[in-house]
Amino acid sequence: MKSNSKVLPQRQSVCCWGFSPVQPRPTPCGCRDTEKIKRQNTLSLDIFQRLGDCFPLCLCVSVVKRFVFFFALLLPISAHAALNVFACEPEWAALTQELAGDKASIYSATNALQDPHRVEARPSLIAKARRANLVVCTGAELEVAWLPVVLRESGNATVLPGSTAYFEAAQFVKMLEVPTRLDRSDGDVHAQGNPHIQTDPRNFLPIAEALGRRLVQLDPGNAAYYQQRLATFNQQWRAAIAKWEAQAAPLKGVPVVVQHKGFPYLSDWLGMEEVIALEPKPGMEPSAAHLSQVLNTLQKQPAKFVLRAAYQNARPSEWIAERAHIGAVELPYTVGGSDKAKNLYGLFDDTLARLLAGLK
Repeated sequence: MKSNSKVLPQRQSVCCWGFSPVQPRPTPCGCRDTEKIKRQNTLSLDIFQRLGDCFPLCLCVSVVKRFVFFFALLLPISAHAALNVFACEPEWAALTQELAGDKASIYSATNALQDPHRVEARPSLIAKARRANLVVCTGAELEVAWLPVVLRESGNATVLPGSTAYFEAAQFVKMLEVPTRLDRSDGDVHAQGNPHIQTDPRNFLPIAEALGRRLVQLDPGNAAYYQQRLATFNQQWRAAIAKWEAQAAPLKGVPVVVQHKGFPYLSDWLGMEEVIALEPKPGMEPSAAHLSQVLNTLQKQPAKFVLRAAYQNARPSEWIAERAHIGAVELPYTVGGSDKAKNLYGLFDDTLARLLAGLK
């Protein structure tokens, strides 16, 4: 007598070994039946069934599914990732931020309290340069003591000088104090001219135009975005310059002393007259004997105040200010050089506020 009960076929399961339909076997992660997996994730099942018994790991499809999803996310990342920008100084990091917005991940190799002439080529800088899609620096030999080492050791041939991904701001402005001769005995003199171009806001206009074009070249998919941000920056920056120049009218013709020959562009913009520098030669710390000579000069040619950058030692300027009975004004010099200089606009707002305060 035959039983009326029917023998139901066992549902096939996919287990961790081989990823082929076999009898279920206990695994750390458990198994799921084939029909359910096919409904849930045909792609994952197909991939690993193709591998068959050649796949040596004990993974079940529920785990593999997560791996497939993870790598699927990674595949298109190059099309949507932000540009990795290596900026040598904070002012160029700030300008790139104005133009690139959220389309760039920006790293500044130096800060406002560092002398950009003297930077150690640290492993951390080399690692950042290795991942860079764009390098933005001053040029004019400002970074000559450290940047070539960083770029060489990074092994990133796409950002070497001469490439589209290497940008020097000094190439797009009129250089001041270009030497007529080059001699080591003259101190830290730059063949292409004084590299401290960031102290004149007018210089940022042609630099921004050139940097905007470079961003479009490197990331044409976001060309309209960069062009719009450049147009906005140009409009706002021109309005800011007009405001600053109106505020700075009392500074025209004011005689000043500088601790380092780092302010010719600022003086040219505002019409200030540099009487003398505290450094006997560019990059050389002044001795007591030299400061005494400066003091003698100031007795014949008085100045209103002495200027120094935030990163510079305050003692020489304070020494001369005390004895010459003039003010000592510390300028932020770049973004981050003071609490108020948090961006390019704050940099010049605070610079002018400090200069005008020095007149009182």
